[in-house]
Amino acid sequence: MNVKRIFGALLTLLGVVGLVYAGIGFVNHSQNSRGLIVYGIIGLVFFVSGIGLIKNTKDES
Repeated sequence: MNVKRIFGALLTLLGVVGLVYAGIGFVNHSQNSRGLIVYGIIGLVFFVSGIGLIKNTKDES
C-alpha cells in the first residue's frame, strides 16, 4: 500500500469537507464570516495539496 496516496486521499477529503462547510455557511449568510473564510482557505489548501500528492505519486508495484 502506498502511504502517500492514502494521505493524499485523506487530505483531499478533508479539503472537500472544509470547502462544503464554508460554502454552506456563505449561502446561509452566517454571521461568522471570518471563520468561514478561514475554513474555505484551509479547505482549498488541503484539497489542492491532496490532489497534487495523488497526482505526483508514482505507482511502484
